[in-house]
Amino acid sequence: MESTPPDPPPDQGGAPDPPPPPRPAAERAGRVEAHGIDHIPDSERHGRPRDLFAVWAAANVNYLSLVIGAALVLMGLSLWRSVAVILVGNLFWLLTGLVATSGPAAGAPSEVITRAMYGVIGNRVMNAIGGWLVSVCYFALNLAAAATAAFALVELTGITAVGAVKAAVIVLIAALTLVISVYGHAMIMRIYLPITLALAAVFTVVAFAVIAHTDFAHRPAGPPPTGAGQWAVLLAGTTLIASAPLSYGTSADFSRYLPRTSPPAAVAGWTALGAFLPSVVVGSLGAFAATAVDMSDPQNALQHLLPGWFSPVFLLAVVLGTIAVNALTAYSAGLALQAVGLRIRRSVSVLFDGVVAVALTLYGLLVSGLLDTVGNALQLIVVLLGPLMAVYATDVVLRRGRYDGLALADESPRSPFWYTAGFNGAGALALGAGIGAAALCVDTLYTGPVAAALGGVDLSLPAGMLVSAALYALLMRADPTVRAARATP
Repeated sequence: MESTPPDPPPDQGGAPDPPPPPRPAAERAGRVEAHGIDHIPDSERHGRPRDLFAVWAAANVNYLSLVIGAALVLMGLSLWRSVAVILVGNLFWLLTGLVATSGPAAGAPSEVITRAMYGVIGNRVMNAIGGWLVSVCYFALNLAAAATAAFALVELTGITAVGAVKAAVIVLIAALTLVISVYGHAMIMRIYLPITLALAAVFTVVAFAVIAHTDFAHRPAGPPPTGAGQWAVLLAGTTLIASAPLSYGTSADFSRYLPRTSPPAAVAGWTALGAFLPSVVVGSLGAFAATAVDMSDPQNALQHLLPGWFSPVFLLAVVLGTIAVNALTAYSAGLALQAVGLRIRRSVSVLFDGVVAVALTLYGLLVSGLLDTVGNALQLIVVLLGPLMAVYATDVVLRRGRYDGLALADESPRSPFWYTAGFNGAGALALGAGIGAAALCVDTLYTGPVAAALGGVDLSLPAGMLVSAALYALLMRADPTVRAARATP
């Protein structure tokens, strides 16, 4: 095994930070990333936590946040209650930031770090469902959203967006996305700052146009919900907003190349801030727009607020923003496929994920209502995502953010994370109990018994997360691997 140089001594203060070490040749934007789910040695770690800000900002200055913000007003909330829900729901990005701290500690992606929670074999099962399948579905839905904007852009050129043209547009957008994902981490770190700046410029114009038409005294047309109905809408809106940060239980994938001495607070802070700020701003713009136009058809409605010359620019920004978020999704989906146990290169796994997502999108948009079915299923996904994030975040707290990357890379029965027959019963039980609690309280495609008893109030998000976190902390408090981590200086 190749040895790695010792960690540098901690900074004692007084002297300016030294310049970052040169980026290794294997980790440059013009080269396909060589690493997959394997451990990143200290000699190949580079960068600073603040580099994460642009990564998360580029993925969240997007059209989807605008649509979700508008949806809150359409659900019957007043403007300022909608903004309050946007703020509260986006606080869940703090958990995404907390999970990101495990990346520099382990030098491994989230798909490997979760072996500490579920065991080597159990983690494969979890990654197949909670990692790969969910990511591919999100990829397909985001690709469909980008394609819809691109179809409108094509129509502006005078070309009729018929079946063959639509198929070509979908494949082109997917290809651009997969190029970023295949080149990998260095490419993402290089290009996401200019993407963030470009999207911020476009949405600044959108902001001026929207605010000029906003009715800041807006009230819902019908009688406002009261009592249980009011709580039902508020909690449903919060869950809708929170589903975005909860879907990123893979944030360590983008922080694992940072030096292990990177301050955890900085890693968590720059990750959370990069996602929180644009999500709140863009989501609030969606709510503002819904006070002026009917946002049930947002793409056409916004044309009434934006200058005519700006429509093509806005549509291009929608496509670019979706490419940015989907590149991260495809990157993590490729790692998840490797973590399931397939012995293929990361670049090959990313391409496979892209082919599956494109097939789903083509079939869903051009043949059937498949994407509607997938979208409806994802309404229930918070039942899974909430407990998954709760277990991961609790594990980070229990281990004080300390992970042995080399031990996590060991998939043999000798691994300390083999547990019993490759499964960690504590993780499986905590996750299952959280999913069960959430399912009892959900009110989306079906109404659980608890939600029915409460008049439609959906407590699935807090119930699932609290049950999973509490049970996992109780069952793992005396675990030998947790004790060893906590004893590590």
